[in-house]
Amino acid sequence: MRKILIFVAIVLAVLIVAAAALPYVFDADSFRPRIEAELQTSLARPVKIGHLRLSLLAGGVTAEDISIADDPAFSRKPFLQARSLDVGVELWPLLFSRALRVHSLTLVEPQVALLHTPAGKWNFASLGAKSGPAPGGSGLSDFSMQKLRVLKGRVAIGVPGGKEHAYEDVNLEARDISYTSPIPLTLEATTPGGGKLKIEGHAGPVDRADASRTPLQAAVNVTGMDVARSGFLGPQSGVAGILDYNGTVASDGKSLHSEGSAKAQQLRLVKDGSPARLPVSLNYSSEHDLKRQAGALLRGEVRTGSSLTRLSGNYDARGQDVLVHMKLAGQNLPVQDVAGLLPALGIALPAGSSLQGGSVTANLALDGPLDRLVTSGQVELANVKLAGFNLGSKMAAIAALAGIRTGTDTMIQAASSQLRIAPEGIRADALSIIVPEVGTVTGAGTVGANNALNFRLAAKLNSNASLVGGLTKIAGLGQATKPIPFLVQGTTSNPVFLPDVGGMMSNTVTAPAQGLGGILGGFFGKKKKQ
Repeated sequence: MRKILIFVAIVLAVLIVAAAALPYVFDADSFRPRIEAELQTSLARPVKIGHLRLSLLAGGVTAEDISIADDPAFSRKPFLQARSLDVGVELWPLLFSRALRVHSLTLVEPQVALLHTPAGKWNFASLGAKSGPAPGGSGLSDFSMQKLRVLKGRVAIGVPGGKEHAYEDVNLEARDISYTSPIPLTLEATTPGGGKLKIEGHAGPVDRADASRTPLQAAVNVTGMDVARSGFLGPQSGVAGILDYNGTVASDGKSLHSEGSAKAQQLRLVKDGSPARLPVSLNYSSEHDLKRQAGALLRGEVRTGSSLTRLSGNYDARGQDVLVHMKLAGQNLPVQDVAGLLPALGIALPAGSSLQGGSVTANLALDGPLDRLVTSGQVELANVKLAGFNLGSKMAAIAALAGIRTGTDTMIQAASSQLRIAPEGIRADALSIIVPEVGTVTGAGTVGANNALNFRLAAKLNSNASLVGGLTKIAGLGQATKPIPFLVQGTTSNPVFLPDVGGMMSNTVTAPAQGLGGILGGFFGKKKKQ
């Protein structure tokens, strides 16, 4: 028994010594030209691999580094660089018959540059493009591999020569890889700003003419993505927020159907805006034409609080900018929900005030480049209270309107306007506001990107409005037959009401012949010289 144990120990020792010495006596680097050639043929790109060594622990051959060239139409820099490449091979045929049978590849810490043109052409589209047969007469249709892994990768997305947006800690596992069948895959990554991305599904068979049109079926999950740093929107768009997304994508290589739900926290829609106070969610369904780089939003339901607005339309991504043509419609939306979005649009209410009660109805069109979007259409308010804003005290600066008492809150019975919201600010035309304590205010004006106000308005007073001061003076002169004009300037947080001298002079007034000075004196509360 003792002799048997000694014999077994000797055999094991010999095997261990042989295994330890094998990497030094077996020249794995002699296979490097062949591996480079087969990878180059299968990828249709120049491939460079560093020194190869046999690694029994890794179960194959390890290369010190690897690089894959980019499409020369995009860049002269590498498309991919990796610190090391582990090539899983069948060891017995390799050692005893020098037959190279690769069953897996593992890229460690690769850096990948994904570039695209404004027309939507990607630099990876030519990967695996059809070419001649591989050395030795084998074709790419014979290419297959059990597993491909990417560990701790970095993927930078951008345009040639432009700013890149990096996705870190990229881990990919693909199985049963070939050019002739779907490839199951799982991908995980950290998005710019610290969010998480996971894609799980299958892709293939690979489109050999354009890899970007390879059929795909996948579930996509995103948590905590910083929208402004994602790389999908231009820096001038001003759009920002933290996005969670859960949905599916399905492509047959010609069109891509996508549907799911997204939720944005701290949403900002204009450059000078601030985060919305309420989260905004979107349930959608879309269809995208991969060749035309255009598509349509088939279903879009935008929810804020208890409000539901419907979004639909189409877009075109062929040029430098993504152009959209959408319609947004919401009926009788609770005003508190809408008020929660005003900061995202860069709109500030008067200091200390808030919108309460009532409803908002909007029918809007969204047109233009995504980062310079123009929103226009009709907006109506009903029975809304502007709490904490005393309109009467603000109007006291205008002698003709002094004495109107509205209390600490201003009740808006009805309001409507034709709005145009653009990066440079907001324009309100055909503005009409009914305030029971005052009457009807009409006019037009603008709100600048810095919230500066410039409105020219006119108030047609109710017959029962409580008026004193300057209006009494006007009554002494005669009876105004036109609304009283005034200006609103300052900012949205601190509006300033001023008399509109030019508008006053154009009014028709039935009064004693006392001259222009007497009329203006009545407006400004000055006594006429005797």
